[in-house]
Amino acid sequence: QVQLVESGGGLVQAGASLRLSCAASGRAFRRYSMGWFRQAPGKEREFVSAIDQNDGTTRYAEFVKGRFTISRDNAKNTVYLQMNSLKPEDTAVYYCGTSSGVLPSSARLYDYWGQGTQVTVSS
Repeated sequence: QVQLVESGGGLVQAGASLRLSCAASGRAFRRYSMGWFRQAPGKEREFVSAIDQNDGTTRYAEFVKGRFTISRDNAKNTVYLQMNSLKPEDTAVYYCGTSSGVLPSSARLYDYWGQGTQVTVSS
């Protein structure tokens, strides 16, 4: 069992930055790919970024490339999402998840999820 707790969301203006954190319980953290997804009202949960459990290879959705950076600190059992140049369309609840796969972009391949953190970007 893995428990995930996201933090770092908030209300910001367009162009601002936020850094989300996802703290995981358990010693198996380094065995998992970690992913960030987001879900806006009335929309499906969509893939944002993932980082693998082997060499730190990353994967990004096209709409965040060049703006968001994912990283992980295995010593702290934490994965981060640095979000720069935020846009109003980035407004959503952001979730982190764990997967035994390698950089999956499908939410179905993630086993555990956090409760989410709200990000709101005003224009």
